[in-house]
Amino acid sequence: MNSQVWPGNFFLGHLLFGVVMRCAGESGGTILDIAEKLWRANQDVAIACLQHPFVQGIGNGTLAKSKFAYYVGQDAFFLEAFARAYSIAAAKTPDPEGFRVLYELTGGVLQELNLHQSYAAQWSVNLPLVDPGVATRQYTDFLSATAWSQEVGVTVAAMLPCMKLYRFLGVELSKDGLFDHAYGDWIRTYSSDEFEPLVQQLESLANRYTSLTPLVKETYRYAIECELAFFEGAWTI
Repeated sequence: MNSQVWPGNFFLGHLLFGVVMRCAGESGGTILDIAEKLWRANQDVAIACLQHPFVQGIGNGTLAKSKFAYYVGQDAFFLEAFARAYSIAAAKTPDPEGFRVLYELTGGVLQELNLHQSYAAQWSVNLPLVDPGVATRQYTDFLSATAWSQEVGVTVAAMLPCMKLYRFLGVELSKDGLFDHAYGDWIRTYSSDEFEPLVQQLESLANRYTSLTPLVKETYRYAIECELAFFEGAWTI
């Protein structure tokens, strides 16, 4: 997937470069060092996601409801795979603390699924009958294969981009405070104080289990590019 910044937004991209660098730097200290380095190395894709017309449409409320309804179904399918990956990683953890954190993170995914259930009811999306699109299947197959075949640290690297990116998007889209529209709950969820600790927990696991190997860097990069492809898939239906 081409992860270049969306055309026509050079100035916005230049400003957002500084925003991402500040967000990464604020985490500071040794606990988040690995997560910081991975995030900074992939900020170009994060900015491309923020500038993507699908995400901008969520931000200003202009996104066609049919596109968001499609996204809700696809994201629910993805989140189920995400929860399974957490469970597989938890079974592989070498210590009780890691198991506890991954168990709690699984609960956070289930809360997200509850939000999608409400969206599904609102827009008449039958979640059990969702047919995953190409980008969705590509992403979920990647997560499943990584969780089953790799050690915990690599699995964490595959899952961290989703959490970190959505927090970044939620915070950025909420800055003007003008999201009293159909997608306001989406923005409120990912910009909320309740979501941030989930991101921090996963970042702490990156420091505990992950090393900056070529495989980890490639895994993180592929995962965040899957996020961009996911938005593109929902935009182009």
